[in-house]
Amino acid sequence: MEPIIKIRSLTVRYDSLTAIDNADLDIYADDFIGIIGPNGGGKSSLVKAIMGMIPHEGEVTIDESLLRGGKPLIGYMPQITSFDRAFPISVKEVVLSGLQNSKGFCRRYSKDDKRKVAALLERTGIADLADRPVGELSGGQIQRTLLCRAIISDPKLLILDEPANFVDNRFENELYNLLQQLNDRMAIVMVSHDIGTISSVVKSIVCVNRCVHRHNSNIISPEQLHNYNCPIQIISHGDIPHTVLGHHTHCSHCGTQNDKA
Repeated sequence: MEPIIKIRSLTVRYDSLTAIDNADLDIYADDFIGIIGPNGGGKSSLVKAIMGMIPHEGEVTIDESLLRGGKPLIGYMPQITSFDRAFPISVKEVVLSGLQNSKGFCRRYSKDDKRKVAALLERTGIADLADRPVGELSGGQIQRTLLCRAIISDPKLLILDEPANFVDNRFENELYNLLQQLNDRMAIVMVSHDIGTISSVVKSIVCVNRCVHRHNSNIISPEQLHNYNCPIQIISHGDIPHTVLGHHTHCSHCGTQNDKA
């Protein structure tokens, strides 16, 4: 199977700071990847580089199967802190804006588009907020709105940056159930700091701390996190399962390790 996203020698710099250093990564059509790493380790920089939102060195190649009319079919849910609550727009208008990449800015939205918005808002439990200005929403309500916007265009790849922030436990469970259903028809890449929770949802884990290491399992132990120079605390009830990996070699750029297998 050919990857839908192929990343080679990716480097992202902010002035004198290197956020991502010479990274390689393949993303496949059936992937559900959890991206983990320390704060400031480059997680958001990686997904923004995939989206073409920031300057970078190296190559990010998008397969033709991911294109519609020459535009990539990628849905993106940013961190809530990057969303402008002061912008005068309603919940349903935010969700409809997720169709702009396929329809353009000047195209009128159809009745089918509006029915699709209503169905998504119902599915995520915020149908009663359709006409509410986004500036009046709670953090969790904004997260649900942004998720609807990210998936309304039926993307082939869905990228989510800390989607469970500011949501309650009930919707967090609903969110992960919904994502697992969506994974039947799209690849998903999800940035999260909560490895204890996402390990039961994702299929594989990518550790990001300047270097990028793909770990083809959804379980990673505290010892392995230490080896990857990835200081994340695992909190879980009961026994934590472990996966035994192959031998590793040190990454010359940042002291992390890569699988030989």
